[in-house]
This record gives sequence, C-alpha cells and structure tokens, in this order.
Amino acid sequence: MNHIITDNNWQIEDGAEKDVVLGSRLRLARNLEDFHFPYQASLTEKNKIIDELFNSLGFLDEENYYFLKMNDLSDLEKQVLREKNLISIDHAKNTDGRALLINNELNLSIMINEEDHLRIQSFGAGLEFSKIWHRADQIDDLIESKVSYSFSDKWGYLTTCPTNVGTALRASAMCHLPGLVITGKMYDILGAAGKFGLSVRGVYGEGSGSVGELFQISNQITLGYSEEEIIDNLESIIYQIIEEERKSRKFLLENDYNKIKDIVMRSLGILKYAHNIEEKEALKYLSRVKLGQTLGLFSEELDNNFFGDLLFKIRKAHLQIDKFTEKDKIDIKRAKTIQKKLLYKE
Repeated sequence: MNHIITDNNWQIEDGAEKDVVLGSRLRLARNLEDFHFPYQASLTEKNKIIDELFNSLGFLDEENYYFLKMNDLSDLEKQVLREKNLISIDHAKNTDGRALLINNELNLSIMINEEDHLRIQSFGAGLEFSKIWHRADQIDDLIESKVSYSFSDKWGYLTTCPTNVGTALRASAMCHLPGLVITGKMYDILGAAGKFGLSVRGVYGEGSGSVGELFQISNQITLGYSEEEIIDNLESIIYQIIEEERKSRKFLLENDYNKIKDIVMRSLGILKYAHNIEEKEALKYLSRVKLGQTLGLFSEELDNNFFGDLLFKIRKAHLQIDKFTEKDKIDIKRAKTIQKKLLYKE
C-alpha cells in the first residue's frame, strides 16, 4: 500500500485543455454470467466471483498491478483510495466479499463486487477521453477473453441499475469553472445540461454541491448509443463549456480587473499565512489562486499543476496517512501542506 499512499496521482500530469478540465474519467460496468448480481449474491458467491476472476486473469501482471481485498485494508487506507477516486464511498464502507485491482500508474482501477461485478475506471489529466477509452477498452477486452459477461443482443451489457444498460459506459470531466460561477452564468449551464442528457455534480460526487468551482459533468444515457458516440457527444459539449468559461474569464479581466485581482490576492494571502484551514475553505481559495495564475494576475511562479496536486494532498485521510496526525491538528497540517507547495514549490 505504500506505493498507492505516497505516489503522486495522474492529475499532476499535463493534459489537453488543462486550464479548465482538470481530469477525465471513464467507467464501464460489467457482470459475469451464471452469477447473481452483487446485491442478490451471498457472501459465499461474492468470494467465489473474486476467486474466479483471480484465477482466470492471473491478476494480469503482478509487477504492474495490485490486487487488494477490501477487508484486508485499514479504514484509513480505504479512505485514501476513496479520496483518490479509485473506489466509491460504498466500496469503502461495505467491504465484505469485495476487492480492488489497480495499476502502478493509479490511472486504472477495477472495483470487484461493488454495484456490479466489475466497475472498470480509467483516468487521465485534462480532456483525454480517447486516450483513457483506449486503456479501458483494452483491459475490458482482455477480461472478456477470459470470462463470460452477462450480455443481451437486444439490451447490451446487463447491469444492476437499468440506467447503465447498453454500453454501460459513463464518462465524466472534472471542470474548473470559476469564470462562469463568478459571472453568474453557471446557472445557464446547469439548466442546459439535462436537455443534453448530462448530469452535473460537485467535486465530491453524487449529491454534493459545488466546492472550489469544481464540477463533474457526465453522460446519463448509455442505451442506444455506441461508446464512441457517447464520448464524442460529451466531448463536444465540454468544448462548448470550455469556450464559455474562457469568455467569462476574459470578461472579468477586461471589465472587473480590480475586483477579480483583489479576490485572487486575498485568497493567496490567506493560504500563505493561515495557521489552520478547513478543506472546503482551502478549495475555495485554491480555486481563486488557480484562476489568478491562469489570468496572469500575479508574478509569482507556481507549478501549473499545483491545484490538481493539492486536491488530493489536502484531503483528510491523505493528511493522516503519511505521518499520523491527530484529528484536532488536521486543519493545521492542511495549512502547512498548502504553504509548502505555494511558498517553497515542493
């Protein structure tokens, strides 16, 4: 687990349209023939599924992949995996008869016996759907060559939730949209999303509001379209959102320069000198500093990927796992972690 805990995540890498899109994710849901779906399966059957997958796949290449049984992990380790988006909240909480496969680069994870037998996730920095789709499709084909999926000629891949039937593909982009939020235009984006078959969530996933002007934008429809059509449709809409966000940033720069610079510099000052800071407050100010960097509002040199890096490092479990931190000192360590990045460029 040390490699998983301490290594940097894929979000610190460069990627297309990275000034707006921090990262992309694709998720495929798959189930095996001749087994009950997870919510109907007994613990014995779930463990049999894990054994069958382990034996059929040889768990791929042990030098490049990690296979973990969820019950073997501590609560803190599970929470770190959750904060890295490698597992869901449910997979961290309900661990009996569940497992996880992840690769060395931490840009591919497969949850076993979550809502479906397999939840294959592929990640990439920036707007990189074609790249991460190739990775997901490759591993999906490899698994399907070893086991039989539950599939219908009429409905496609069969899943626990009917909304995933068909390709069972969900694609999403994590977008940083401070320009649209500050100018009040984000409401128009939210209103239009449903018309295009999209959902918009906050940084913490389903049911979460916006924090740090971060939004996950994803497809809702999986039936009746090919994987390529789903990706192309979402990507074309994301490009429109990128264009609107850049227009809003330009508008703020040209029409509200003093106000926006004041917001940015105050945010930078708070982050540099705060003794302690809560996570949501930190995200708010980091978002504004990232906006200031993008707009060239201060002369200080910051790593272009500081925002994506700190999105993980300031999370509660990440702050505790490295050198155990007492709960009442987490906000202090968060402030110091941010200052180390902003002041000393570490």
